[in-house]
Amino acid sequence: MANKNGMNSQLLAGGAAGTGRTALETRVAQAQSRLNPSRRRLLRMILETPEDTYYLSSRELAKHYGVDAATIVRTIQVLGYRKFAEFVADLRTHFVTHITPYAVLKAASKEKRTVADRIRHNIELDLRNLQALQSAVDSERITALSKRVKAARRILVVGIDLAASLSWYLAYGLMTLGFAAEAPIGSSGNVQRRVRTLNSSDLLIAISFGQCLRDTVDAALRAKKQGVPTFGITDSETSPIARVCNDSCFASVTSPSFVGSYVAPFSLLGAILTACAHTQTARVLELLRRSEEEDRADHRWYNASKDSTESLE
Repeated sequence: MANKNGMNSQLLAGGAAGTGRTALETRVAQAQSRLNPSRRRLLRMILETPEDTYYLSSRELAKHYGVDAATIVRTIQVLGYRKFAEFVADLRTHFVTHITPYAVLKAASKEKRTVADRIRHNIELDLRNLQALQSAVDSERITALSKRVKAARRILVVGIDLAASLSWYLAYGLMTLGFAAEAPIGSSGNVQRRVRTLNSSDLLIAISFGQCLRDTVDAALRAKKQGVPTFGITDSETSPIARVCNDSCFASVTSPSFVGSYVAPFSLLGAILTACAHTQTARVLELLRRSEEEDRADHRWYNASKDSTESLE
């Protein structure tokens, strides 16, 4: 859909991805010559503190910066927005790219909610993230990734801090399917040394969101320079991971919780593992059959009648 300046929103998103700017930053940069000094200052303040403003109405935003609502409306119209809701959507995306645990909790604390309301709101956003993933999932891209996984000699899944849970889950699932996958843990040096051993026959999957962690981005950059195919799991086409990797899939982590929401990313990883399992179904079934026999022989699963009796002896 074209805006007043005749620019398609997809082109704007592409421009943002190419420059490292968010869509909102791109619009502001392109409108500089049409903005007077006071409007430039207003937009700069909004861009610098999105956590203070992304949830406000136009009237509340005007009150926050000591201007009238008409000034807000006219300013965003210069940027090419036809509705305030369109501006807020880009402001929220801009906020996500600058997200920190402090910023999230600070923003959430300004909303007037009871603890019970906050709990329900947290789950509502989890569901919204899942719905967004369901409506926008790119099955062809996931299928293409599964073929890369099948062809790879080794697969290194890099996720750090909270994303380590995602990287371990994906690597464990791939190993269960018979692929040579690992999720390195420990120091930055350990991750980078593992990356150095990769070559063009391997695959690196990098997982990070928002501003993205430097160690994860560095791992993807190093792998790419070595000719290693790279794939990103992130939340935006403008994130550093998306800009660095050869290809990416996206899942929102938007949440009022300072730890973010990994419901949609875990669902995305489940979809990837499903695709990988069905690119070589016969081989995977044979591996799982043998694994099941070994589990039975090793008494891996809890047996209520037998184990409770033994514990009493």
